[in-house]
Amino acid sequence: MCTKKELQFSIFLIYSLAEEWQKKPVEVYKILNETRILDNYIFVCYDTLHTLGTEYLVEDITEYVKEMGVTV
Repeated sequence: MCTKKELQFSIFLIYSLAEEWQKKPVEVYKILNETRILDNYIFVCYDTLHTLGTEYLVEDITEYVKEMGVTV
């Protein structure tokens, strides 16, 4: 289970990625959930990730998704 802050942060990231990837937020959520990036990276590393800039986060997660074999 995630905290309220982690949930707010994940929603922010989903919308930021949706804008960058030109996808609907629900599509981004599906990608992050199916690859387990949401649970195993974003929530687990929240303490570090939330201190980083949006541009870096979007690039980082985009690279991670691509490493998982997903085309965005």
